[in-house]
Order: sequence, then structure tokens, then C-alpha cells
Amino acid sequence: MDNSDMKQIQWFPGHMAKTRRLIASNLSLVDAVVEILDARTPLSSRNPEMDKLTRNKPRMVLLNKCDLADDKATQLWVNYFKNCGCAALAVDCKSGKGLKSILPTIKNTVLKELMEKRAKNGMTGAAIRLMIVGIPNVGKSSLINKLAGSKRAKVEDRPGVTRTKQWVKLDNNTELLDMPGVLWPKFEDQDVAIRLAFTGAISDDILDIETLAMKLLSYLAENYPASLTERYKIELSEEDKGFELLEKVGKKRGMMISGGEINTERAAITVLDEFRSGKLGKITLEAPPQKEQ
Repeated sequence: MDNSDMKQIQWFPGHMAKTRRLIASNLSLVDAVVEILDARTPLSSRNPEMDKLTRNKPRMVLLNKCDLADDKATQLWVNYFKNCGCAALAVDCKSGKGLKSILPTIKNTVLKELMEKRAKNGMTGAAIRLMIVGIPNVGKSSLINKLAGSKRAKVEDRPGVTRTKQWVKLDNNTELLDMPGVLWPKFEDQDVAIRLAFTGAISDDILDIETLAMKLLSYLAENYPASLTERYKIELSEEDKGFELLEKVGKKRGMMISGGEINTERAAITVLDEFRSGKLGKITLEAPPQKEQ
């Protein structure tokens, strides 16, 4: 991805630094860590500091928003994490897909040794405590509300809404500790930052939205061309770059301003909104790393 025309993305609000301290100080209170990732960007939405922050706690990965992601790619990612020794499930907090498998997998796989030890010691009634972590806007609060059957956690479609930790009791045997979304202080790889910006994990306020939309359109034209032609009824050519694609979308949607110019800003907002809402189809933005031979 060519990022020469974009400024370096750095976004680390003060409350995220506080979250790192909260995770470290509360880790001893939980039995396992459940890390929620965006199924469209599994690696990019995985905080590289989390391995160090959660140390040796048993961990499970949930590929959330799988209804928005490419099904074949999601299965590749599930296999990738399993091969890395981490339990993984594809879930969707809005449709409820995969949610019923979460707790059984935690009890029978992630915490199998602990559950057997408790059973041996006559502690089968002891509550399981889980820390829920993930970057902003990945769906932590929505997932918790779905599991709890009520709106216990704040939910809003913008990054950084959950600012403090929250304990949520699912039943007499399970308690969740919801942590605020946390990113890392510096994006070493700007491609990662761009993917997170595509999905809305980074606030649009710090980016040039037209440039972002052009990059997304270029990626889609190369990897999911049918998504563009079906949604916007435009014809694609090999010569089309991001700007030409953005103009085609704007023109087709009748987004004109005085003088016959195309309102590319409005077109950019439309493209990003429709991608994030799934109107462009099931799309994944990155593939699992290939193992070295």
C-alpha cells in the first residue's frame, strides 16, 4: 500500500495509556483473557503489546464482525490462530453468530486444566472471571451486552467510548471485566494504521477522508472488484486509480456541486460508511502471514 501521500498516523489518547496500567493491575483478578479482534483485520486489530501485558494468562481470540468479513479468509484466520496455540472462534455480536460456543470453549479448552483442578478440589461452583480486551470500536461492549442479555456496557459507533473498567456478571459462574479499548503508542507499520482507519478503529477526525477512501477503493478494485461494480454500477479499467474511482462513485450517485464538479468528499464519506456497514459485501483486508519454509 503506497502511503507516501498520507501523514503519519499517531493516535494515542491519554485514557489509552491508563488502560495499559489497568490491564496490568487487574490481571491477577481474572482466570483468562479474551481478546476481541476485527475479523476484517485480525492482525492489524491485534495490539502488539497485549502479549506482554497479559503475560502467561490463558487467552482466547474472538474474530468479531465475521458477518462483515470474507468467510474463506475468516476460516484461514481461525486456523492460523489455532496453529499458533490459541483458541479462536468467529463470532458476530449483532447477529449472535458463534456466541453460544464462547463459554463452552473457554471452560472445555482454554481453562480445561483449571476446571479439572477445581473439580478435584470440590470448587465446581467457583466463578470464572474473564478480562475482555481489544482495540477501540472492535465490538467489545456490544459483545458483552449480547452475552449478558442486557445493555450493561456503553455502546457507540465511534472509537474510545469505554473509558473505565466495568465488571459484568453473566450468571453465578461467569464474570467479565470489560477494559477500555487500547491501541499502541506508535504505529510502526502505516499499512496497519490505514486498515484500522478503513474500519473506523481510528477517529476520522485525524485523517484526510478523501485520501482514505481512495486507498480503500484501490484495494477493493484489486481484490474485490465485483463489490464495486455491483454496489455502484460503475465500470472498472486497469487505468483507474483511487481518485478516478472516487469520481466515478460520486458521478454515479449524482453527487455534484456548482460548476459541474463532483463532490468527492461526500463520495468518500459514502464509500467508507457503506464499507463499514457491510453494504459493499463481505470483505477482509489482510491475509494470514505465510509460514516460513
